[in-house]
Amino acid sequence: QVHLVESGGGLVQPGGSLRLSCAASGTSFSTFAMAWFRQAPRKEREFVAGISRVGLVIDYADSAKGRFTISRDNAKNTVYLQMHSLKPEDTAVYYCAARVTQVESARPIEYDYWGQGTQVTVSS
Repeated sequence: QVHLVESGGGLVQPGGSLRLSCAASGTSFSTFAMAWFRQAPRKEREFVAGISRVGLVIDYADSAKGRFTISRDNAKNTVYLQMHSLKPEDTAVYYCAARVTQVESARPIEYDYWGQGTQVTVSS
């Protein structure tokens, strides 16, 4: 069992930056592959970025490549999403997710645990 809590969302102007954090508690964090997803109003939840247990495998959605960076600190039981050059279309609720396996997946159904989400709004 693992409990995930996201933080760091907020309102930012286009072109700005935010760093999201997801703190995990309850069990050994390093046994989980982690990912960030997002869901905008009236849209399906979509994969943003994923990272394997020790960070050797990282994957990004095309929309995130070159602008977002996922990282993890297993000593702090935390995964991060650094976002730069934010656009209005990045506006969504961002969720972190944990999967009890070695590598991440882009499919939401393959994740075992989810956080409650943090709102990111990109607007002038």
